[in-house]
Amino acid sequence: MGSIYRPKYTDRQGNKRQSGIWWIAYYAHGKQIRESTDTTDYGEAKDMLKQKEADACKGRMTKSVERKVLFSELAELVLKDYELNGYRSVEDTEARLRLHILPLFEKMKASQINEIYIDSYVLHRRNEAASNGTINRELSTIKRAFTLGIQKRIVSDKPHISLLQEADPRQGFFEREQYEAIRKHLPEWVRPVTDFAYITGWRKSEILSLQWRHVDFKAGNVRLEPGTTKNREARQFSFTAELRMILERQKTINDNLAQKGKICPWVFTYKNGKRLGEFKHSWKTACRKAGLPGKLMHDFRRTAVRNLVRAGIPERVAMKMTGHKTRSVFERYNIVSEADLFEAAARLDAFSNKDTIKDRGKLPVSENLEIIK
Repeated sequence: MGSIYRPKYTDRQGNKRQSGIWWIAYYAHGKQIRESTDTTDYGEAKDMLKQKEADACKGRMTKSVERKVLFSELAELVLKDYELNGYRSVEDTEARLRLHILPLFEKMKASQINEIYIDSYVLHRRNEAASNGTINRELSTIKRAFTLGIQKRIVSDKPHISLLQEADPRQGFFEREQYEAIRKHLPEWVRPVTDFAYITGWRKSEILSLQWRHVDFKAGNVRLEPGTTKNREARQFSFTAELRMILERQKTINDNLAQKGKICPWVFTYKNGKRLGEFKHSWKTACRKAGLPGKLMHDFRRTAVRNLVRAGIPERVAMKMTGHKTRSVFERYNIVSEADLFEAAARLDAFSNKDTIKDRGKLPVSENLEIIK
């Protein structure tokens, strides 16, 4: 039950006095709230108390409580949300908050963070040489924090946050001879992983996490279970002759290890049977020796998309095979190379020549030239 009162105070002369302004006290979210009504009218103060108590009963945040909410509390909501939903990017989000966002906003009240502070944050990160893409991921995390705060009714408003213009998507992909040049410089135990990536376009993390329970030689496919992929959807890739050969070779290695008492559930391993981990240094070295510095494992993703489309596989099927959820992202990965443009020109030339011969009949070459002129 709330109360209405006029607080007493001591003036500068030491005399006891009573304020002419009515104050109210009530409970919201388990805390007692005291705030001024800014009125000397008892009836207005009473109406305000009723409204505040009604809002508290409905779970609405009062302004006096909202003003005390720290941004760090909103950040905790983001991490909890990622954990509850099982998002795989929770570690990246935690690092983003800990290293960049919270050092600036942790002790600030959420109500203090406005567009001016957001602009200052962007400039600060640019001074640290962060790319627009990196800054956008951080801004999206801040936006998510405020959105969850509103959903949980601990804040009622959020600053307007505009994302920055990002650089054009990377256009890298592999021609077969480029990959072969890199492959010969890779360690023997890494080659099967990159061979698999060249065919399927699956992400490195997805390939390294493959276990033999995901491979079905009888059905002729390899699959990822729901929740293990970036878009959280199941995925299946049917064997090509080359893909089957890669997996059968790995199975032979696994069987030989099992005979030695080394049971390993992972498809791709070191020679000792341990799960294969990161190989960034080996990859970078191989690219440099092949004269192709700067190539990325992720370029296999664009390569696979390009190969599937050029093989005449319907886009809807290709998207399922590579794990692209939206056509816009799939199309962005469908890279057109200079060789593609030459091939298109050659096809157009062949079509035009056929059409020209049909229309001109048996006219002499000289007359054909006159027609062209």
